[in-house]
This record gives sequence, structure tokens and C-alpha cells, in this order.
Amino acid sequence: NGSITSVQAVYVPADDYTDPAPATTFAHLDVSVTLSREIFEQAIFPAVDPLTSTSRLLEPHVVGQRHYDIARGVQEILQRYRDLRDIIAILGIEELSPEDRVVVGRARRIQQFLTQPMFVAEAYTGMSGAYVSIEDNLSSMEQILAGNYDDLPQDAFRMVATIEDAVAKAKGMR
Repeated sequence: NGSITSVQAVYVPADDYTDPAPATTFAHLDVSVTLSREIFEQAIFPAVDPLTSTSRLLEPHVVGQRHYDIARGVQEILQRYRDLRDIIAILGIEELSPEDRVVVGRARRIQQFLTQPMFVAEAYTGMSGAYVSIEDNLSSMEQILAGNYDDLPQDAFRMVATIEDAVAKAKGMR
């Protein structure tokens, strides 16, 4: 049973996380949320980088095995996609193996699904904010990881609150 005692903003000079000042600071934090210029440039909001953001609480004995496995599964897919981006940029997605193309599609769906309508952004997005329970989020990510929605267009996952919203949005796109 803990509580948030403070929220600190840490400036990272030239986005260099190996710089001694931020590196030393991060070692003392339980959680770090990394905002990414690259993700921002893709118009993914909030521009949180799930690969460089960390939490000491993301442990099976704290969040449960299912939550932990889903979070790690999401990170694995996103990391594999990040590893493939240079190949895609040089050779094109057509040159990837069928398995890697599936990974890319799922990673892009996950990235889009992480753009969720938030109450604090209503004035900017023109969309009503939505509350989504942790169980709904876990279930949705679990289904995306399992490939249950590989047939839906990637754009259907953008700025939706739930997987059901993505399915409904996809029907409207067809």
C-alpha cells in the first residue's frame, strides 16, 4: 500500500538518457514515463514511449501474472517492430517474412490503441473523454496480442476507448 509522494519532471539534455544527470536521477525513481518526440511526430497522443517508460511495480507479485504477461507481450511486439523499422524503411514491408508482417500489423494496432480519448484533452481533440477499467484494457490488449483483430484496419484502433469501439469504428470504415 503505497502512495504517490511527488511527480518530478526530469530534463534530459539532447534526449541523451546516458547523460550522468538524468541517469542518476532515474535510478532513484519508482516510475518513469518517457514522452517521445518521435511518437509525438506520429500524432500518437499521449506520446508516451512504452519501451523506455519503466515501473518497479510491474512485477507479477504486485500486478498479477496475467497483467505482467500482457504488458511484457506488448513490449516484446513493440520492440520487435522497432527492430524491423530500418529494414522496412530500406526494403519495404513486402520483404519481411509473413511472421514479421503480422508482428508489424499488431504493433501498429497496439500503438494506435494506446491513443485513448482522455478527459484532459477534450478541448483539443473534440472527443469526449472515456474511463476504461484496467480489466477492459488488459482484455483488449490480450485479444490484440492473440491476433483476434488482425483483420481490422489499423486506423480503427486510433482514439477509441475499448476494443468494442474499434470494432464499431472498423465497420463504419468498410
